[in-house]
Amino acid sequence: MAPDPCVLAEATIESLAERVRAWGCKPSHAVPLLRAFYARDGETSLPPGLWPEALRRRWPVECVAGTSLPGLRQASMDGTVKLLRRLHDGRSVECVLMPDHRPDRAAGCVSSQVGCAMGCDFCATTKTGFERNLSSGEIVEQFLALRREARAAGRRLQTLVFMGMGEPMLNLDAVLAAVERIAANGLGGLGWRQVTISTVGVIAGIERLAASGLGVHLAISLHAPDDATRATLLPVGRRQRLEDIMAAADAYQGETGRPVTLQYCLLRGVNDSDDHAAALAALVGRRRMHVNLLRYNPTGPSLLGRHYEPTPMAVEERFVARLRAAAVVAHIRRSRGPEIDAACGQLRRRAVQDETAVVG
Repeated sequence: MAPDPCVLAEATIESLAERVRAWGCKPSHAVPLLRAFYARDGETSLPPGLWPEALRRRWPVECVAGTSLPGLRQASMDGTVKLLRRLHDGRSVECVLMPDHRPDRAAGCVSSQVGCAMGCDFCATTKTGFERNLSSGEIVEQFLALRREARAAGRRLQTLVFMGMGEPMLNLDAVLAAVERIAANGLGGLGWRQVTISTVGVIAGIERLAASGLGVHLAISLHAPDDATRATLLPVGRRQRLEDIMAAADAYQGETGRPVTLQYCLLRGVNDSDDHAAALAALVGRRRMHVNLLRYNPTGPSLLGRHYEPTPMAVEERFVARLRAAAVVAHIRRSRGPEIDAACGQLRRRAVQDETAVVG
């Protein structure tokens, strides 16, 4: 009976060392082998070197890069590329490559779950519900796919954000395990400061992330400056108060020394008034945090049947001006790839709908 394959995207140096030991070879071979796997963006062939006969014989037979396969690929005129990865169980997950203003750099966005259970009303991911958590290897495979995509475009993947499908704090074990391999100098080599993990405000997860000691950046999706407005957009807003979330953010920043980013998606007539801007400025106060204002990518009717629209640019500019006048560090992040289903969960939802139509 053939042994289970060694999935390199799932492997740690320790687990690969055990596999190599079982082949009758020195476990120390695991370090250069796994480093080469990451350095070559998931290439599984043996790197150059004098390898023992048993290792040369068993490596190509028992080792595979991962368990997911390339699916749909969409490229936008602005250079954004969205990839749909096909998972081993027939499900799919999205990741995105976004070009930086510098021509040699790019940013990546990966998912942590298939679907999402948080129910944010304006998000396309929630429309398909929650299906399952991703393994750490399935997250690593997204990173490797994005780095290959970046290099093919003559760019270097500079930063990685966990802002795709799912709530990272509800799959934190796998997320942390993936980050350890993605960021570590000896493996993925991206660097701890180049990784940002986003949450809608799961306080227990923020506390665990601080205790992990990884020192990555934290982003919190606020989307409203008060509990009443937030509760209409995010179900978590009915359970966790902004006051408590901001206290957790303060503690994270104090523990790690990393300034927290506050994500705020502007929605026309919902959270973009002058009063909302004043309330947001008051909430931030003198905290050394960065407000990232997002332009909404329309996704059709929401879970509650609402039709959200992006805030007009003139209103955006007034909103950010009011924040800056109150000494809040704030920027507007323009939407990416509206013509390629670039909003979180949009491409996967369309793919699922297309497949359902074919089956039907």
